[in-house]
Amino acid sequence: MGTLGKAIYTVGFWIRETGQALDRLGCRLQGNYYFQEQLSRHRTLMNVFDKAPIVDRDAFVAPSASVIGDVQVGRSSSIWYGCVLRGDVNSISIGSGTNIQDNSLVHVAKSNLSGKVLPTIIGSNVTVGHSAVLHGCTVEDEAFVGMGATLLDGVYVEKHAMVAAGALVRQNSRIPCGEVWGGNPARFLRKLTEEEMTFISQSALNYTNLAQVHAAENAKSFDEIELETMLRKKFARRDEEYDSMLGIVRETPPELILPDNIIPDKAPKAA
Repeated sequence: MGTLGKAIYTVGFWIRETGQALDRLGCRLQGNYYFQEQLSRHRTLMNVFDKAPIVDRDAFVAPSASVIGDVQVGRSSSIWYGCVLRGDVNSISIGSGTNIQDNSLVHVAKSNLSGKVLPTIIGSNVTVGHSAVLHGCTVEDEAFVGMGATLLDGVYVEKHAMVAAGALVRQNSRIPCGEVWGGNPARFLRKLTEEEMTFISQSALNYTNLAQVHAAENAKSFDEIELETMLRKKFARRDEEYDSMLGIVRETPPELILPDNIIPDKAPKAA
């Protein structure tokens, strides 16, 4: 953003702040009879000057997540509730089919002790567990970062590698393909089994399917939610055995049928 763009942005900011100040003044003048509307300033997608997030139309970003600045989110990826992806001083790139689970933090490095400028790059079909912290690191395709793990500047996680829950991976560490690292500081624990490698791919697919359900729920209107609530109460009181004795057949409304792709035993297996 050039000098003129920054000047226009600043003027716009002053105008908005002036409007809010006038609203507060009007409320004080009205005394005990005023009505103040509480507005949330939270924005799921937020630019920083000319740096704006680019999110694929098939990706899911939860309403309470914050995706800020130079961030790219690929097809069928999901950013879950309470996550913060802050690409303000560098860029964040996320591939397709990746899930960043609840309360995780992804940030970047503009400078550090080694003097490196580090973006954060996360590949495709990666699972990042709840409350993980990824800072200025690279995670290749189909890797797994456990719950509460911390990856510091310069960490490189290769394909089919796993960082155990709660691990602290020190700066510039490299986790080779097919290995499990854990502990504080993290160190090599053992090799991954074939079943665990398959689980990593399946975990990403499960979250892709689950994200579709959450996206549909978040897109529902108030009337749709009220209708489903009424239907659930109605069908919660039915007795299938009693109905069969009377020869009554009740069809479950499609709104109350859980999609097959999020039921574990019906989910399609990863190739």
